[in-house]
Amino acid sequence: MTAVRGTSVDIPTQDGVADAYLAHPDDGQPHPAVLFYTDAFGIRPQLQKMADRLAGAGYTVLAPNVFYRHGRTPVTELPEFIDPAGRPEIFERLGPIIQSLTPEAAMRDADVYLHWLAASPLTTEGPVGVTGYCMGAGLALRTAGTYPERVAAMAGFHGGRLATESADSPHLLAGRIAAELYFGHADQDPSLPPEQINRLDEALTAAGVRHRSEVYTGAQHGFTQADTASYDSAADDRHWTALLALLDRTL
Repeated sequence: MTAVRGTSVDIPTQDGVADAYLAHPDDGQPHPAVLFYTDAFGIRPQLQKMADRLAGAGYTVLAPNVFYRHGRTPVTELPEFIDPAGRPEIFERLGPIIQSLTPEAAMRDADVYLHWLAASPLTTEGPVGVTGYCMGAGLALRTAGTYPERVAAMAGFHGGRLATESADSPHLLAGRIAAELYFGHADQDPSLPPEQINRLDEALTAAGVRHRSEVYTGAQHGFTQADTASYDSAADDRHWTALLALLDRTL
């Protein structure tokens, strides 16, 4: 594994300043860029470890605090081990913050993050990869559909609400996507029932998008997150294999 450097950076946006975690190989060389969307719990030691692991595979990784309008990381206080079933107040605090991030605001921000990565001396020229977890999978899908000329690869894991019946569902951007996509779905996930998985696949197939969609049997929503009650080590290993193979193929 390559030696990695991780730092905090501030990124000016149209609506304020987004704090972010930046991880990259500690070799002074430019590397392909990956925009990393966190789950709703945001930047914390677990997410920094994941960004570091990705950087160790040869990428410059930017993980922004997508809730920066509500404050710097941590936006809400979290225990070291997160069990929402035992701590319902976590989502009581996070719910309104999640709801406040509109697709329009999120994509304004995505434009800034992509420009920031393109301008960084730590990144190579060319399109980027985007990966996202839980709510971040929806942000990753939107980013691929909103900025197709800048995104070559997009991965989403245990994503929720990816193909709803609402007029702004992220799957409706399928016709604009140029990237290769990979999805690792949890089969024990009420936020993405089978009908949404099918709707997503049908939209991507109809649009001719290169994609692979896999359901991880027995996995729960949040299976990649080692600091939560949903963690599944076998599913997490599978996710890393799929993610790194996608990025290796496309970047």
